[in-house]
Amino acid sequence: MPAAVRGAGARLSRLGATLPFLAPAQLLVLTVIVLPALHIIWLSLSTSTFGKAPVFVGLANYIHVFGDTYFWRALANTIIIVLVVVHVELLLGLGMALLFASGLPARRLLLAAVLAPYAVSEVSAAVIWRFLFDPDAGPVTMALHALGLPGFEWSVDPAHGLAIVALLSIWLHLPFTFLIIYAARLAVPEELYEAARIDGASKLQSFRRVTLPLLMPAILLAALFRYIFVFRLFSEVWLMTQGGPARSTDVVAVYLYLEAFRFNAFGTAAATGWIMVMISMILGAGYLWGLRREMRAHAA
Repeated sequence: MPAAVRGAGARLSRLGATLPFLAPAQLLVLTVIVLPALHIIWLSLSTSTFGKAPVFVGLANYIHVFGDTYFWRALANTIIIVLVVVHVELLLGLGMALLFASGLPARRLLLAAVLAPYAVSEVSAAVIWRFLFDPDAGPVTMALHALGLPGFEWSVDPAHGLAIVALLSIWLHLPFTFLIIYAARLAVPEELYEAARIDGASKLQSFRRVTLPLLMPAILLAALFRYIFVFRLFSEVWLMTQGGPARSTDVVAVYLYLEAFRFNAFGTAAATGWIMVMISMILGAGYLWGLRREMRAHAA
């Protein structure tokens, strides 16, 4: 018997031996992810509501979504929030990681304080922030007025509403970005900085030539996760503004929720969901390509 045939038979034998162990996990993935995804695809191609059987309508739901001005407003709001939240988080997370790695006094206590928001639920955080930024009697509003500054009129001004949502999201999720970048900074060997100092490099040159290139994979990874998570933003918007006033602070996830559970249009809601999935995949593919390029550059 040829060696290639024997090798193929051995691989098939090993595969048959491992399949019983893989089957539960594969069955779970099939049940929880694949089948619901296929059902959502079917719903996105059908018109469906309570008490009525789905009727196939092709791409009519997608045409309706792309022709809805509320969807484009929600998409624009989502893009604004994503760009602001992710990039501010990356800058703050990088700065905090460098500060903590420089030997900050009382580092353990400060680290606990930085990570504290990550232990707060989104509902509790929204309730606290609604109280703090209450336009009439909130402590932050009163402090701003005492300093002669205008308060956040987030309940009536769409720009202020988006700003307060962005600030809340940054406060809640900055610890996640910080931890990824800080762990990468701690993994950088100190010998590289000693070699840079011996070569006469300044602190800025050490940052540009040593720190930033070695932290770039972690920064890209944090950006990838935060881009995808912020694009699906729902809780902060719904708990703070509920898309108001007059749906001017809607984001795509809130638009989907309203289509499904207020207007009972399951077909357009499913179509919106798949649009969100496709955009998230495009974002993920771009950042994974950048991450792969960075890893290849370091490997070379």
